[in-house]
Amino acid sequence: MAASMVQYVVVRGDLLHALKWPTGAVIAQACHACTAVIHLFKEDENVVKYTSDLDNMHKVVLEAKNEADVRTLSEKLKENNIDHKLWIEQPEDYATCLAVKPYPKEEVQKFFKKFKLFK
Repeated sequence: MAASMVQYVVVRGDLLHALKWPTGAVIAQACHACTAVIHLFKEDENVVKYTSDLDNMHKVVLEAKNEADVRTLSEKLKENNIDHKLWIEQPEDYATCLAVKPYPKEEVQKFFKKFKLFK
């Protein structure tokens, strides 16, 4: 059942390229957002299904150009009642990453078409 579920993660590419954050710090942002969204929705049916088969979880990690893109995506997801966590790094108060709770791919894929795989 978990194989049909996907978790989309959108990370700001400019953290690496323009702002020169270390790779590990950028990866940590994705980890924070993923952990937070799973915890926030831990009793949700989709999350329970997704985490019932830990060896077969499916994530798609995408790249946003900048903070504005991540915040705009968050607003669009809110408007469409798509559960997610926008990670705000403190004390900088930067939106660095967004993770959606696991969903069937066909329910959420359309929101992520404009983003490319994170490199």
